[in-house]
Amino acid sequence: MSIIEVKVPQLSESVTEATLLTWHKKVGEAVVEGENLIDIETDKVVLELPAIKSGVLAKIVKGDGEKVGSDEVIAQIDTEAVVAAAPVAKAVEAAVAATPSARKLAHARDVDAAQLQGSGKHGLVTKEDVLSAVQKTASVELQPTAVVVAPSGNRPEQRVPMTRIRQRIAERLLQSQQNAAILTTFNEVNMQPVMDLRNRYKDAFEKKHGVKLGFSSFFVKAAVLALQKFPIVNSSVDGTDIIYHGYFDIGVAIGSERGLVVPIIRDADKLSFADIEKRISDFAARAKDGKLGMEELSGGTFSITNGGVFGSMLSTPIINPPQSAILGIHATKDRPVAENGQVVIRPMNYLALSYDHRIVDGREAVQFLVTIKEALEYPGRVLLDL
Repeated sequence: MSIIEVKVPQLSESVTEATLLTWHKKVGEAVVEGENLIDIETDKVVLELPAIKSGVLAKIVKGDGEKVGSDEVIAQIDTEAVVAAAPVAKAVEAAVAATPSARKLAHARDVDAAQLQGSGKHGLVTKEDVLSAVQKTASVELQPTAVVVAPSGNRPEQRVPMTRIRQRIAERLLQSQQNAAILTTFNEVNMQPVMDLRNRYKDAFEKKHGVKLGFSSFFVKAAVLALQKFPIVNSSVDGTDIIYHGYFDIGVAIGSERGLVVPIIRDADKLSFADIEKRISDFAARAKDGKLGMEELSGGTFSITNGGVFGSMLSTPIINPPQSAILGIHATKDRPVAENGQVVIRPMNYLALSYDHRIVDGREAVQFLVTIKEALEYPGRVLLDL
């Protein structure tokens, strides 16, 4: 017998504990090296814990739903144990019969991927196959076990514990509201110049860089330009001190099935449009699959959130502490505006800047947002670093 321990990976300094979700294996079952044993949820991200060696799951030390810390032993694998050939083959088949994103989605939606007819190569079950099964069975998204209460009058209720990520989101939003003097200022921007520039070069851009030219890179570049002009907006409060950050780490809010995550684009001032688009595209893809690392979700000096992708016309975004401001982007719509005494139709976007009035004055906040507006309406200034 050769026993190896399955341990919780090293968590970041800001994360003291995590929660074990559902074990994908039972004691006595074969495991394959690299196969996901269990998902571990922290207040920042959901991590997969793969088996580091093949063998048999000999013991589960910590069960579903238990709280764990860094390097804590949660199971044991016997690397020399032998099980019947059929179970081993079944374990190998289960590990390769579906894509990682399909397995994660199937687990989240309580769908048995083994029962699905895969549409991928060699019968591989894809994420689309799982989504199709979800629609047919009207399954609901994964939540912790709900207690269903059915009062008289046939008016059912559900009591569902918040996930750890949802608890952390709630905690941080309350912290932001309670510890900062938040005000929001608004402006509007004519997106026609950016749209024209994008339409003119999007095909050549994608051909050269292998990524689509979206609008996000323009907003990130405009934000960096404004942050350089108004350093106070790129600062944070620490007690009675103001910390001015000499770097520009921009958080980009991305909605995922488990909640909102804000991965960080480090040193955004040093990146090209293509670099920024690639980072955002990568973040979005990995957020859907729960593949973002904790280090990618920590820090940040300024954030951007885009409610426009969901159709939002206007909102007052909440600051991501300890940052001092956040830019809210909304849906671009054709609207009548006055130009040179005439009413014309332009693709307009309403911008919102929520800021901490303890250190950012209204004058600076308004001028900051005007700088972003001008950078978008005259994108040549951004390209020429003016």
